Amino acid sequence: TNLAAAALRIMAEFRTSSHGQTATITLTRPRALHALSGDMCTGIAQSLLDWRDDPAITRVIIEHDAGTRGFCAGGDVANVRSSAMEDSGAAGRAIFMAEYRLNHLLFTYPKPVITFMDGVTMGGGVGLSLPAAFRIATSNTLFAMPEGAIGLFPDIGAGWYLPHLPGNLGKFLALTGARLDGAECFWAGLATHYLPDDQLEAAKAALRSSGDEPAAILAKFAVDPPEARLAGNADKIARLFAGDTLEAIIADLAADDGKWAAKELRSVTAKCPTSSKVALRLFAEAPHVPDFAAEMRREYAIAANMLVRHDFIEGVRAVLLDKDNTPQWQPASPEEVTDAMLEAIFADLPTGEEWTPLTR
Repeated sequence: TNLAAAALRIMAEFRTSSHGQTATITLTRPRALHALSGDMCTGIAQSLLDWRDDPAITRVIIEHDAGTRGFCAGGDVANVRSSAMEDSGAAGRAIFMAEYRLNHLLFTYPKPVITFMDGVTMGGGVGLSLPAAFRIATSNTLFAMPEGAIGLFPDIGAGWYLPHLPGNLGKFLALTGARLDGAECFWAGLATHYLPDDQLEAAKAALRSSGDEPAAILAKFAVDPPEARLAGNADKIARLFAGDTLEAIIADLAADDGKWAAKELRSVTAKCPTSSKVALRLFAEAPHVPDFAAEMRREYAIAANMLVRHDFIEGVRAVLLDKDNTPQWQPASPEEVTDAMLEAIFADLPTGEEWTPLTR
């Protein structure tokens, strides 16, 4: 009975279908902006494993239900917070394990994945998007990594992707939680194609009916996006986010007398100081991470250590539950975040508790 109930719940959160050579995952949890639960991650991964071994399937589309807001607003952090308070984070770690295994499966998937980032694409939605070979942005795309606002850190592989963005753009996104539109995502290289809203369904239909390669199909529908607003601030981002420490970046922003710098200074200083320092350490260590599996292992250990900290519990309360947007961070300033605190957050997990890739 419990298994049947769980299956029905998962079916209500996403559905799968196949047409010719193309399999489709459709997120169907609109009231939560299609945020990923642990069960969704497990179910989606199982479908991907089935299609991986099916010679009739040559490509996979990931989308959300037409007519609903989306694409995917993140992960199920409210339940992770509850776990941190009720079972020392055991259930929360299970959610992260399922999500990171899905991220890794997508990253290593042998068949092309086409993700339609049509709408809110944050946190877990970024984790569904960036591993895909084809990432479709639209005028509805709203991309962000806002984890610093809830006392977590840019995860789902952000420590792998963001450091490779040019001109300190990755640090800017991690420390400010800036929201990018579709044109900005294309300009930054976060999206591979920009499609008009009224061509999305036609593009999906062509992917499902045509035997042509996805790149050739998408090229028929893609258009040049509008000018990316963020491009006008690229020089400022490269200069003002060049510092290796949070204190240095804050000082550089404070020393600039421009309105843009003042706005971004407010964004940076509003975020959890510990989260920001964790993000910067991720960036510093990125050149030494050998592969994406190693990235998932280190991010899972960090997440497991951070989800039971005060800042995560307080951040989710302030932003998502009470919505007063006045989190009381502990420590409250960058200077109070010690090396010992960061060492504890980056500490390896005990043997047998580490992240492992999904196996059949």
